Formats: sequence, C-alpha cells, structure tokens
Amino acid sequence: MDWAVEQWTQWDAWYQKLFRSFYAVVANPDLWLHILTVGIKIVAILVGTHLAVRLARTVIERLVEQRDKGRIALNERRVRTMTSLATNIVTYTLYFLALLLVLGQLGFNLAPILAGAGVVGLAVGLGAQNLVRDVITGFFIIFEDQFAVGDVIQVGQYKGTVIEIGLRVTKIRSWTGEVHIIPNGRITEVTNFSVANALAVVDVGVAYDTDVDKAMRVLREEILEEVQRELPDLVAKPEVLGVEQFRASGMVLRVVAECKPNTQFAVARTLRQRIKEGFDRHGIEIPYPQMVMVQPTSPQA
Repeated sequence: MDWAVEQWTQWDAWYQKLFRSFYAVVANPDLWLHILTVGIKIVAILVGTHLAVRLARTVIERLVEQRDKGRIALNERRVRTMTSLATNIVTYTLYFLALLLVLGQLGFNLAPILAGAGVVGLAVGLGAQNLVRDVITGFFIIFEDQFAVGDVIQVGQYKGTVIEIGLRVTKIRSWTGEVHIIPNGRITEVTNFSVANALAVVDVGVAYDTDVDKAMRVLREEILEEVQRELPDLVAKPEVLGVEQFRASGMVLRVVAECKPNTQFAVARTLRQRIKEGFDRHGIEIPYPQMVMVQPTSPQA
C-alpha cells in the first residue's frame, strides 16, 4: 500500500511540474509575439518569392518574344526550350534562397548548410565550368542578337554562314562546304558581315593615254546606270571616286557601291564584268603588264 501511495505521489509531482512548465510557456506573451512575428515573416517570404517567380517568368517570356521578333528566327521548339530552361533556373534559385531565409527565421544555423552547398557548387563548377561557360555565352548570343542563323560571320580563323545556334555550340558552314562546330565559350570576338550594309569596291585600270574624263563619264552615265537597274541588291547608285593610284601599266579608277549585307562580292563581280563590256564598246583600253622580247641578231662577218 505504501508503495502505491509513493508512486502516485511521484506521478502527481511530475504532472504538476509538467503542467506548470506548459502553462509558463503558453502564458508567455513574448513567446506568442515571437511566433507571430516569425510566422508573418515566413508568410511574407513565401508570398514575395511567389511574386518574384511570376515576375521573372513574365520578364523571360517578354524577352524571348522580343528576340523572336528580331533577326533571329527561333523555332517554336527552341522558344519553349529556352523559356523552360531559363524559368526553371530562376525559379529554383529563388525558392532555394527563400528556403534559406525561412530556415534562418526558424533559428537553424545556416553556416553548415551554406558550407555544404559551397562545397557541392565548387565541385560542380570545377567539373563543368566549360559547359556552364558555353551555356551562359549561348544565352548572351541569343538574347543580345549578336548574330543569327543565315548571317556570315568570322570567329577566329573560321568564316562562313551560321547554320545553327545552340545553347552550347554554334555551327558555321564555310563557302567550301565544311561545317565548323565551335563551343560558345570560345566565341570571344565575332565579325558579323550581315548586320549593316556592305560596300563593294572595284578598282579598274585604264591606260595612261586614255581620256580620264571620258572613262569616268562612261562609267557614271552608262555602265553604272545599267548595273543599278540590273542588281536589286544595290542600296544606292554606284559611285566613281576618281583616280585612286598610278601603276606601272596605267591609272586605277575606283568604283564603290553600297549594297545589302553580304552581297558585296557578287556585286563586285557583276561590276567588273559590266565595266569590261562597257569599256570594250567605247574603245577604252584596260592595260595589263606586257613583256617585249628582244632577240639580238648575230653580228655579220
């Protein structure tokens, strides 16, 4: 009997102690104020993150729409891929930051978490830094409209027509048919021949005894008028700048023609052909180096 009374007394004391501790916690206004404050902060973090994600998605979609209306004609599959990839990167980044903020409000020590994330990020960065660099550069190439499919560009020693722009590599086909696959991270300097109007420059020689005024008049009033009507790629009428230089075989007249991007070589070829035909009609000589062979005669006995 005494054992039962003793046990009951111990249980009653433990219960009273637990009740007093619980009541002290529940009746503490500072605790409830802290819980309310932390709860409000967590809700604000979650709501702010949600709004930031929606805003980021809207901005990404607008940027892709603007790029799609530019010179780069992105197909629907690429638009979806780019939008989804960019949205996922931004979304996961924002939610990860929100998780860290929530854990911080709950009193967790973030130092070990950040240290672990740093180690993982360092390992991934060291192992895939070239891939990450290629992808980031690919994004900038596409969004900044540096060049588009169909443009003629030169990257280092490679020159040709762009046939594909990917997030990791860009493919260029040279005029002889080779396809060069270049990682985007290696594209540091680009010469784009298809952005602005080009200039076709043709130097044509005339003999020193040629009437220069007549040659220039034939060029302006006949040959270049004919070329302007013939070539739709010309932006303006070709011009005769005048005598460019003197050479051993004759004078050099320079003709320039502003034309559409990447058409200067075809325009120059047509100009040379029409100039030759026009000069032949008017008897204007185009000089060329000549060699006179003099054979000595044997002395008479």
